[in-house]
Amino acid sequence: MLSRRGAWVAGTLGGGLAVASVAVLAWGWSTGRVSLGAIASSEAELMAVRPLPIEETSDAGRSLVFLPEPAGWRGGEAEPADERSFGGPVASQGESETPGGGAAAEAIDEEPAMSFDGRPLRAVRTITMKVTAYSPDEQSCGIWADGRTASGYSVWTNGMKLVAADTRLLPFGTILSVPGYHDGKPVQVLDRGGAIKGRRLDVLYPTHEIAREWGVQDLEVTVWEYADE
Repeated sequence: MLSRRGAWVAGTLGGGLAVASVAVLAWGWSTGRVSLGAIASSEAELMAVRPLPIEETSDAGRSLVFLPEPAGWRGGEAEPADERSFGGPVASQGESETPGGGAAAEAIDEEPAMSFDGRPLRAVRTITMKVTAYSPDEQSCGIWADGRTASGYSVWTNGMKLVAADTRLLPFGTILSVPGYHDGKPVQVLDRGGAIKGRRLDVLYPTHEIAREWGVQDLEVTVWEYADE
């Protein structure tokens, strides 16, 4: 145990050290070298606490704030962020951001299935044919220009989109598509003619003038059948 004299000496020395510490801190605060907010209550806390921002006043009178260096700061340059913290690298411009990393699939326009009278069709074969055109008037049909086809149907059947063929090769009701006629849509064989023999075909137009514009063409004609039979 300390004697009264020893205790007095220790107290005097401790008080002097405390006064000296306060003086040093006051000097640091007045010069801007120490922030009071960074002072810890113990030596252990003092080692663990980072300095708070310190304000200084420049010659121009503006306040300057010095912030603590951020974590990851190295040699004046910030270290690149760990991409794992953001869930992986960000896709660069032009790359797909769709799941799986693959390029976005381009939509493919499929050609619609051919149909006739609301029923689906499938191609049976193609035939190279010499195709001409005719009209339902006397200039093309002569005395048989009565508005009806050889099959008994009106010339207005299917909007006057029908063909005449050699029914020994292509019977009535055969479904054909002729390039350039009716936009390539299917039509039926509903007529025949004296000059239409073998691989000859006549497509119907409403007037003789339009029929003459067709001329004579060698075309690949497609024969169809119903796909639901």
